[in-house]
Amino acid sequence: MIAARINALARRVPTAAIYILCALPVPVLFYMGATGGLGPEPIKALEQELGKIALQLLVAGLAITPLRRHAGINLLRFRRALGLMAFFHVVVHLLVWAVLDVQIVAQIWADILKRPYVTVGMAAFVLMIPLALTSNDRALRRLGPRWRVLHRLTYGVAVLGAIHFLWLTKGFQIEPLAYLAAILGLLALRIRRLPMKKAVGQGS
Repeated sequence: MIAARINALARRVPTAAIYILCALPVPVLFYMGATGGLGPEPIKALEQELGKIALQLLVAGLAITPLRRHAGINLLRFRRALGLMAFFHVVVHLLVWAVLDVQIVAQIWADILKRPYVTVGMAAFVLMIPLALTSNDRALRRLGPRWRVLHRLTYGVAVLGAIHFLWLTKGFQIEPLAYLAAILGLLALRIRRLPMKKAVGQGS
């Protein structure tokens, strides 16, 4: 009953609303940073908030298939929007880091090569590029079954993003561990169980 109500409500929500709601934090955060609302280090705070929102959107996207499979809640029509908005936040996160924080091209390259958390974060961004470029109906039709294989890169992106956050955080912090645990848990839920008869047959 609850799943049916959620599905009925989701059908009434236009996809454009997801794009607008997900993009809204960006101008708000920039305004807060410019007006002192992000504390004594607004650029660092801005980087962190944008990165966390991107990670939250990735988690939300990963949750869609398990929700449909295990709870009967179908939010599949929002998955593309969540993925593209995660990419958008990663791009802004990267630009804030490169343009407002580091600013020196040589230092940017040095950080990518020498700082593991930057290397991992950049790897996640690179993997997101083909996902963003093929997140349209035309690419889906052209790639056919290969589209699904390509978009499994999302799993690696999410794990790398969580590791990036974990390595970036100084000291023992629960929050990055919680993100990593949530992502690994959602990936585990995507594994289909073998039918009992088939499993027994393989074990004999």
